[in-house]
Amino acid sequence: MGRDRLYSENIIADIVDRVRRGEKRMLGRLMTLVENGAPEAREIMRKLHAHTGRAHLVGITGSPGVGKSTLADRLTTAYRAGGRTVGVVAVDPTSPFTGGAILGDRVRMPEIGLDPGVFIRSMATRGHLGGVALTTGEIIKILDASGKDVVIVETVGAGQSEVEIMELVDTTLVVLAPGLGDGVQAIKAGILEIGDIFVVNKADRDGAEQTAAELEAMLDLGEAAHGRRFDSAHFDPAGHHGSPGQEAGRGLGAGSEEPVGHGAAGVAGADTSGDEPAQGGHTADASPNADVDDAWRPPVLKTVARDDIGIAELRDQLDRHLAYLEKSGLRRKRMVERFQREIVGTAVEQMVREILDPMRENGMLKELAAKVAAKEMDPHTAVSLILDEGKNVKR
Repeated sequence: MGRDRLYSENIIADIVDRVRRGEKRMLGRLMTLVENGAPEAREIMRKLHAHTGRAHLVGITGSPGVGKSTLADRLTTAYRAGGRTVGVVAVDPTSPFTGGAILGDRVRMPEIGLDPGVFIRSMATRGHLGGVALTTGEIIKILDASGKDVVIVETVGAGQSEVEIMELVDTTLVVLAPGLGDGVQAIKAGILEIGDIFVVNKADRDGAEQTAAELEAMLDLGEAAHGRRFDSAHFDPAGHHGSPGQEAGRGLGAGSEEPVGHGAAGVAGADTSGDEPAQGGHTADASPNADVDDAWRPPVLKTVARDDIGIAELRDQLDRHLAYLEKSGLRRKRMVERFQREIVGTAVEQMVREILDPMRENGMLKELAAKVAAKEMDPHTAVSLILDEGKNVKR
């Protein structure tokens, strides 16, 4: 895979074909190219884009020590038991010595890494804030294009700053554990807003009920502010109905009861066939609106991942959320928003590469900065000159 050969259309086509077949060796090599910013990777990713959009993208975030890695491991095992293939992206802290991933998460997932239906990729944040790495989105696309049914992304565990994950996935799990300090402090400052499902892991410890109750109370406050929302624990993609007063079945053993729909017009009554929710990018034609956007109330589940308690129920709740996104049209809406952000980000990156980098090298950027510092020019005028320079480059 030399640099020159990668530009050959035949070689690129071969790489794309091998990635789509899920060849682990090729997946790893392409991911390395992407992380290193190789120009060859851009050509390959262009070809792979048409083959993305099938996998259910699941993000797992939360503070260090809540058991995210164990939860990801056991959730992967539960998906595999149902015959689904899984990709895992474990974003690890950056080593201060090598700049690479410390690989702590991968060490805690030894058995599933040997499963041919599972691919695990550890990534270093490389100093990027927000719990994910800059190229996490591209790695997710590779796993999606490789035919994985589910892609699980575990964030580094930086706490309240980890809100970027919601921009990369379909469903965001926020994981907490009792006994790790102020429970309310751990779930505010944006973390509450990004969760589609909340998990109180290590629920065999003292304080688990209190942590779950605090979460429920905060969700109730959110409902009071925006009006009564649809109870996700009662959502049934098959459209069965039941009493609004029926127990939601949250906590250990949640999901064991038949879920019922009692709200969100056009969602609870949706019809699906088969026991498994639709996998892939076949999105409902329904146009999402503000009411539907507000319809999903995040369930609060309790698990003991180490002992496999509550994992099957969590998997079922994830399936319900995917079915909800598909039937409401929100999955497509979120996908459009995701690609809008990616287009803007890529445009900025290209502008830096084609315009700012040459200006930095020839000293023009430093000269503009000196004029701004001397009050001979304001920053906005400097930016206008840079944009004019960019137009000249395009000509």
